[in-house]
Amino acid sequence: MNEFSFDPRHNSRALLDGPDRAVARGMMKAVGFSDDDLKRPQVGVAHCWIGTMPCNWNHRELAARVMEGVRAAGGTPLEVNTVAINDGITTGSTGMKTSLVSREIIADSVELVARGHMFDALVVIAGCDKTIPAMAMALGRLDIPGLLLYSGSIQSGACSNKDGMFADRKLTIQDIYEAIGAFNAGRITEREFKDVEDHACPGPGACGGQFTANTMATACEMLGISPMGFNGVPAPEAPKAQMAQECGRLVMDLLRQGITPRSLVTRRSFENAIAGVMATGGSTNAVLHLLAMAREFGVTLAIDDFDIISRRTPVLADLRPWGNYTAPEMHDAGGMAVVGKRLAQAGLLHANERTVTGRTVGDEIARATEPEGQCVIRPLSNPLKPQGGLGILRGNLAPGGCVIKLSGQAKAVHRGPARVFEREEDAFQAIKAGTIQPNDVLLLRNEGPKGGPGMREMQLVTGALQGAGLGETVALVTDGRFSGASRGFVIGHVVPEAVEGGPIAVVQDGDQLVIDVAQRRLDVDIPAEVLQLRLAAWQAPEPSPAATGVLGKYAELVSDASQGAVTCSLPAT
Repeated sequence: MNEFSFDPRHNSRALLDGPDRAVARGMMKAVGFSDDDLKRPQVGVAHCWIGTMPCNWNHRELAARVMEGVRAAGGTPLEVNTVAINDGITTGSTGMKTSLVSREIIADSVELVARGHMFDALVVIAGCDKTIPAMAMALGRLDIPGLLLYSGSIQSGACSNKDGMFADRKLTIQDIYEAIGAFNAGRITEREFKDVEDHACPGPGACGGQFTANTMATACEMLGISPMGFNGVPAPEAPKAQMAQECGRLVMDLLRQGITPRSLVTRRSFENAIAGVMATGGSTNAVLHLLAMAREFGVTLAIDDFDIISRRTPVLADLRPWGNYTAPEMHDAGGMAVVGKRLAQAGLLHANERTVTGRTVGDEIARATEPEGQCVIRPLSNPLKPQGGLGILRGNLAPGGCVIKLSGQAKAVHRGPARVFEREEDAFQAIKAGTIQPNDVLLLRNEGPKGGPGMREMQLVTGALQGAGLGETVALVTDGRFSGASRGFVIGHVVPEAVEGGPIAVVQDGDQLVIDVAQRRLDVDIPAEVLQLRLAAWQAPEPSPAATGVLGKYAELVSDASQGAVTCSLPAT
């Protein structure tokens, strides 16, 4: 569609024009809008500023710059604010039950305002990890010209002490988790522990490894809904504000041409995004979020697609939590455009997919510069792993699928006795008490989307295992999920979950669990007839005391993790 056939005020005319709409105009004039403002395209600028976390702390500043760009390009910007939940702050508490739920609420709230106020276009600003897929979901649902800007990574911190386990690290939030485990295991002093806590998070921005926020931010560049290179700029750096202003100008170009998110994003775009996740060793949460996003864009995507792409995609970026470098260092090395170049050279990228800049992904990566001597992104001839960072397993313990994190993990098979826990807190206390032994398989259940409700992350547990020196010898299986900062032999998103009577509900202490990466299997090693007898005798538990209010509504509506844990009741397109 060209600029002569698309009306830049395709929605707002019906809201603001003509004598019958005088009330709407009068109310907008009450807060400073002029007649000229109301005759221009109405462009929403939605963000997630909230005073509870560093991740989204710069959103109001960035929104102001986006609005400057919109005004300069002939539009009228309208600021929209919504909620956010911080995973790092809530991890290990009942507050974490709200985290994944917030993804749905953010998407719903932005969609509602954009529909209600009949925006002509939309720029969304996202920071902490649920806000990125939520904002992308809103773009897909609304399908009005729009784009997404990630507010950026936090810079790394540094201990003030010059000796000890954490002294020589570029600190991220991951190190606080692991310091908890190390302190509880007596491996570091209280002084060392406090030093990590005080210095791991030096300012605004989202967690600084290839954790979920940066995984999803890089995926959005590969998907084409964010300008290539914009998301990688760290939050505190001056170019971030300049890029925000450019996003305001860019959305007006999209509006004049009538280019909408669904007209850009295809199945091949999602394959590019998944390849980017695999090549950077990204978060397991990317599986949940990309499935949910694809649904909103009308694209058919299944969990097994992630495994197909992972098997052919090498891990190229050496990033925390399992590697050596942080997200700001990834940006300094050339960012996702350099990763994209590698994927294109290997024939693993659909280079002709369009992006919000008006250029193709291939055009964007061709423009990238790679600093000489950078060590963050490996050449194709020397990958960190020959296959991607995530895998999809099935078996008698997860007939509906589950996700394993493979980045930085050399182990191919793990067999060990189940240590069964009905909630995360009990598993954490067992690690803290020193009762978990090498070769054990921690099985955490009743933490799925319905059973939680809310599908908590198990970062406190995975961090405790690493800090206690058990990360290489103990496996973890759950119907919950993991933080992007988790590392180790960890498997999440088990479907069916325990509360729905999945096999994970009837595993008993001491049962042998078998994880076979090559065969993509997760099994409990008991006779099939024994498993069937246990399942037949299983009785559904009483609803969680937490399943009231918003969490109760979520538990009633949410799909399983293999469908993205979405609450939309409509069938996938």
